[in-house]
Amino acid sequence: MRSSRRAPKKLRAGLTRPARRLSACRRGDAGSVSFRLATWNVNSLTVRLPHLLDWLASAQPDAMCLQETKLEDANFPRAEIEAAGYEAVYCGQKAYNGVAILARSAIREVTHGIPRFPDDPKRVIAATVKDLRAVCVYAPNGQSLGSDKYVYKLRWYEALARWAKEELGQHPRLAVLGDFNVAPEDRDVHDPKRWEGEIHVSPPERAAWRGVLDTGLADAFRLFPQPEKLFSWWDYRLLGFQRNWGLRIDHILLSRELAARCTASSIDREPRKRERPSDHAPVIADLG
Repeated sequence: MRSSRRAPKKLRAGLTRPARRLSACRRGDAGSVSFRLATWNVNSLTVRLPHLLDWLASAQPDAMCLQETKLEDANFPRAEIEAAGYEAVYCGQKAYNGVAILARSAIREVTHGIPRFPDDPKRVIAATVKDLRAVCVYAPNGQSLGSDKYVYKLRWYEALARWAKEELGQHPRLAVLGDFNVAPEDRDVHDPKRWEGEIHVSPPERAAWRGVLDTGLADAFRLFPQPEKLFSWWDYRLLGFQRNWGLRIDHILLSRELAARCTASSIDREPRKRERPSDHAPVIADLG
């Protein structure tokens, strides 16, 4: 979600086991994590690079997707990422959008964009890491209900669902990660009444989100009982984070095979507490 997005008008006048805290499932603790996936909208990799490097050293994800890098490819901090122990593939542009996949092992079979979707705004990159296919997405914001950008967002989702179905046919170990710019249910919104009539929560957007899941993907976060009022994005304005006025719009979607291996999924709020933070927090899914 872009940091310049508008707050709502009214603001302006899981299944088998509980998710564990990030600190409880880092490497070397229980030994049950064989592969850690993560996603984070960093909202400018230039600004947030120190935060990212610190988080990589602490959380040690095996593969990580980034959104809103806001960097042309020539300026991507490849050397710093490699020094942290990660390979990187990316596609970006100046000031807007931009996606990347980081991995602790070899990255192969890299593709860019959604096939047969006639646009290239640097929103999608896919790659294979070990035996897992990762698709990193930064969904369109939508601007406002009924706008051209809102219509585009729904078309983009239709194309994503078609492609996800194709990818699942070729890659049974598929993960689709990123900033989806949709809060799937009212429990993913700090105050549903205040968000009525706004983007991210409208019935067509939620139906488009479900269309992606209906291809055979599961929301990793909802595979487990979760505390109430857990979000992944908070507006910079109106003390949004301090008041926990947030949305859960960053997601990790897993194929059935990966969902069966998922042992925990969580949101790490700690980076949002730092000075000059991204307005998003990292989301994690652990596979056993």
